[in-house]
Amino acid sequence: MSLPGARAFGAAFAAALTPVQSRYLADAAGRASAAPPPDLQTFWLSEPGHTEPLQLGRMEPERAALLATLLPDCYFQTDGDTAGLHWPALTLPAPERSARLQAALAQCHVRGLVHGWRNEAFAFWHHDCLIPPDDGQPPLLAVERAGFRFLGMRSHAVHINGFTPDGRLWCGRRSLTKATDPGLLDNVTAGGLPAGESPIGCALRELQEEAGAILEDTRTLQEAGLVRTARLDTGGWHDETLLVYNLACADGWAPANQDGEVAGFVCLTAAQTLEQIQAGAFTQDAVASLVQGLGLL
Repeated sequence: MSLPGARAFGAAFAAALTPVQSRYLADAAGRASAAPPPDLQTFWLSEPGHTEPLQLGRMEPERAALLATLLPDCYFQTDGDTAGLHWPALTLPAPERSARLQAALAQCHVRGLVHGWRNEAFAFWHHDCLIPPDDGQPPLLAVERAGFRFLGMRSHAVHINGFTPDGRLWCGRRSLTKATDPGLLDNVTAGGLPAGESPIGCALRELQEEAGAILEDTRTLQEAGLVRTARLDTGGWHDETLLVYNLACADGWAPANQDGEVAGFVCLTAAQTLEQIQAGAFTQDAVASLVQGLGLL
């Protein structure tokens, strides 16, 4: 017997919400994206005499001042549309650019300033990159994923809403050892997109590692669009595109974590999900991904 599509499962969940509850969820998701505080310094990739500089990220003035001492030839521009810290490395080959920034981040990590170091690289194409290009276009650079938040650079992640046939939602509880949002409820699977991996490849891998799911029929996993989240937290300026999928979970199936990053799973009705969101038990990214998956944004 074939499974109904993931959109049908999402529709069953959405149908259990009142219009007031749907609006609440949409408003809650909107709070996951905020404007950057005005005191953050913009980090630019530039080269005197060449094209307009490219924005890399945003960071606190203290971090910008430190980075200026760790990267060669950095300088501050104090006025105009491109005020901030400029790193004149635009004409360097991408591998060399990545190596230099990685070395600077490693020094910051040694000083105890970059937390949650994973020895895993994220790729950065450009500040407004919505979806990683699939035409083989190389990124501007690739560095340690923990450094993205430290520098305020835009990253990408895959988030999967797991809907049951009767319209409930499988949610994972983040391990207490996670560097960010320990103990909070999350999507059934969620993970950052490593450099060199496709979004669908990341989704399938994370499903296996975090939920123990090996999909025999990938039609049960459907793209549900994307949503951007941005906010200031203890790690720095968090700016990320969430690539959202809906998963049609088989009746009677239960996720089982394989990599130690999930403390456990709960299966919630729409009303229970709303209660937990109102109580602050969910990550902001999970709320935004759920609302995107339901088509409420």
